[in-house]
Amino acid sequence: MLSLVQLKVLAAVARHGSVTEAARELHYSQPSVSHHLSRLEATTGVKLVQRVGRGIRLTPEGALLANRATEIVGRVEAATNELAAHVSLRTGRVRLAANASVLSTIVPVAAAALTEAHPGLELVVFDRHPVEALRMLRHGEIDVALVFRYLDAPLDQEGFRMVHVADDPIHLVSRSPDDSVANHRDSPWIGGCEWCQGELHAVCRHYGFAPRIASVCDDMVVVQALVAAGTGVTTLPGLALRAHRLSEIHTTEIPDFTRQIYTVTYGDPPDPPAASALIRAIQEAARKEVGPPSP
Repeated sequence: MLSLVQLKVLAAVARHGSVTEAARELHYSQPSVSHHLSRLEATTGVKLVQRVGRGIRLTPEGALLANRATEIVGRVEAATNELAAHVSLRTGRVRLAANASVLSTIVPVAAAALTEAHPGLELVVFDRHPVEALRMLRHGEIDVALVFRYLDAPLDQEGFRMVHVADDPIHLVSRSPDDSVANHRDSPWIGGCEWCQGELHAVCRHYGFAPRIASVCDDMVVVQALVAAGTGVTTLPGLALRAHRLSEIHTTEIPDFTRQIYTVTYGDPPDPPAASALIRAIQEAARKEVGPPSP
């Protein structure tokens, strides 16, 4: 029978591609890690790792099991936290993944409220893109994801439970006051992540043209600096501009384009008490920072 320790070892080896680094993370000796891998191979009856020079790599079977091992270990850790939370919200921890703009605005307000209401509850925060946050949520590495999507954009909802907490307006960012997207048909544009570029193309398509993406950057500080330097124009959500705004740039809200913000949990309801407390704090913080979401 597979043991949780063996699965933890395999998951650590998969993350690092090294017995040495896996041993360091788990605080095991290298021979102990090698022993657990050998026992796991004996139990499953398949080769899971192979030597490559001074390192190792997973076989296809090893990669398959390692992916499941990561999810299993994460869910066990989540269950442990949930049990502690059921005993009392006075202790334990709750883990959140979100992107930079909400981490700079909504999350600090929510964190302060959560600490005031439950001073013994530890909030652990990860800066992650929504796609990565949802992957972590599915694997049990976090308890709540705070993600965005654009109007009518698809989002895989299998197993996920979503709560709409805010609508964040999209702004044109340029060097000209009272500007319009229509004025930049021939301008170079600064694009962000795949989702952000999808929204940028949708905005420009609404104005009858396709943007010429001259630069790509996902950092709201760098993007504004590039606009201020005259290298192009871009679009940014309101929360990103609230978190950081250069005096040299000008912003114009684009009508009918918003970024929808959701808290997301995974698995069957109800949510653990700690996760529920965090979601309530986020909802209240979002109302203060952005206003109530659209119906």
